[in-house]
Amino acid sequence: MAKILVLYYSSYGHIEQMADAVAEGARAAGAEVDIRRVAETAPAEVVKAAHFKTDTAHPEIESPDALTAYDAIIVGAPTRYGRMPSQMAAFWDTTGGVWAKGGLVGKVGGAFTSTATQHGGQETTLFSTITNLLHHGLIIVGLDYGFEGHQGVTEVAGNTPYGASTIADGDGSRQPSEKELAGARYQGGKIAQVAAKLFG
Repeated sequence: MAKILVLYYSSYGHIEQMADAVAEGARAAGAEVDIRRVAETAPAEVVKAAHFKTDTAHPEIESPDALTAYDAIIVGAPTRYGRMPSQMAAFWDTTGGVWAKGGLVGKVGGAFTSTATQHGGQETTLFSTITNLLHHGLIIVGLDYGFEGHQGVTEVAGNTPYGASTIADGDGSRQPSEKELAGARYQGGKIAQVAAKLFG
């Protein structure tokens, strides 16, 4: 049984929903899954004024060293100006000791994201996340075209070959669609399958 970490940051709950779907897909594929979030680094007054979602069932990740206990790490974060947000970047900036020991080399990784608009930087954000994983030596698994939800243009939808994604709208009112959640489940399942073949 592969052991998988879904590590995320979510301001308004969209990525939290996607994290749950990724974990659901990985569990359905037979993996043991933990969901953890990174610490909020925005000042408390900003969090309050922006109405960030602060109630969650998922605990913060214990430390960078906790990453080494997993066979696969799936990272979810919203876009901030087309890149990983500072909260997630701040966590990865503390992983130098893990990197120096090669603690994640050969593990499986993937990424998922959200944006306010259809062209708000989903792919660049996924790549900014994947770059960190590649530097740590992870083997990247995206959202391949075995996922039928990539086809069709009759509805607004996220999801890219580089990772699952959702679109929140400028005011955050749009919630992840079933197609987007299905993409997250598919990617979680595929990463679990790959990890099981490597480590099971």
